Amino acid sequence: MTGLVLKLGPQERVLINGAVIENGERRSRLAIMTPNAHILRLRDAIHPDEVNTPVRRVCYIAQLVLSGDAEPEEARFQLLRGIEQLSQVLTDPDSRTHLRQATVAVVADQPYQALKALRGLLPREERLLAAAQK
Repeated sequence: MTGLVLKLGPQERVLINGAVIENGERRSRLAIMTPNAHILRLRDAIHPDEVNTPVRRVCYIAQLVLSGDAEPEEARFQLLRGIEQLSQVLTDPDSRTHLRQATVAVVADQPYQALKALRGLLPREERLLAAAQK
């Protein structure tokens, strides 16, 4: 089976092609069969006021593609540039793996997978910023 499979918890919301969909009272599973559909879990969404770090900025660009608020071709360039900038700072093997996965996803026009890989960098970025402030 191809496509994206979303496992939703009770009352979880997801944005699909601009429409907010809320799950019912039970866990459910949706198979998205339409290629290039714009899908964003609202629990994963970053509010514009929270875009205050380098990793969050790159994640936000991917999120804009998923919500349909950015042109994929224009965002692709911004994403690749942002990933390149992050790769100059985050040089440990685990971060490199996340950045490589994000790059492959962007090149393959898979913004959901790119966002997923980039979100894996958020805890590391938080630790680094906290250590820098001490």
